[in-house]
Amino acid sequence: MDFRQTAKTAILTPETFRFFSELTTNNSKSWMDMNRDRYQQHVVGPLRDLLEALTPEVLKLDGGFVVTGHTGLNFSRINRDIRFAKDKTPYNPRMYVLFPDSPSGDGSELYVGITENQVTAGFRIYADSKAKTPPLTVIGAKRAAENLAWIGKEKKRLSPKYESYWYSSEKGVWTKHDGWPTKAPDWKKLRAWIVRRKMTKAAAMRPGFIADVGRAFRDVAPLCAFASSPNWKA
Repeated sequence: MDFRQTAKTAILTPETFRFFSELTTNNSKSWMDMNRDRYQQHVVGPLRDLLEALTPEVLKLDGGFVVTGHTGLNFSRINRDIRFAKDKTPYNPRMYVLFPDSPSGDGSELYVGITENQVTAGFRIYADSKAKTPPLTVIGAKRAAENLAWIGKEKKRLSPKYESYWYSSEKGVWTKHDGWPTKAPDWKKLRAWIVRRKMTKAAAMRPGFIADVGRAFRDVAPLCAFASSPNWKA
């Protein structure tokens, strides 16, 4: 695809959303095997086009964002890990295009998420239990303790258009909290933080979608730096 034409050409199509809708209803290996070509054409292809179209804007924000095109770093996996899950459906009825700020994937990410009903774009960070020193804990939490006023200013700036929520781990169970982690006790137990803008399917299929996501990334990029970059400045 010629991305000089992204102002005139939509990347996501009704078939992209139709695939996720039908997968939600028919989440089985037999169905996926019969629809593998559809998955490649209407999901994998558009998501790779989306990565390529957004890469120049992302690298303008920070040249350290990872854009290798590897699954697990720039693309979420459609196969679910069901070994310890109560839900044994084998596939995720959603996928993400991810722009992590480090090759380890343990820090902040700009992302676009696609489900059967909507698209979201924004920032997220998780304290991965596999990481011995997750940036959210060793950088973000320590920084937040000294800069709660800055988080309050970002809340005021972004709240009109962006949804914020965060997770704590309560006795080994992840608990969702709506709103912004603006208090010191929040950060002592915070395990993940997401700030996102919701978009309708119609908006995601308009030619201006790439520009819309680019604006969203510019809006939330300061949160990425705050939560995981050692070089952040207020």
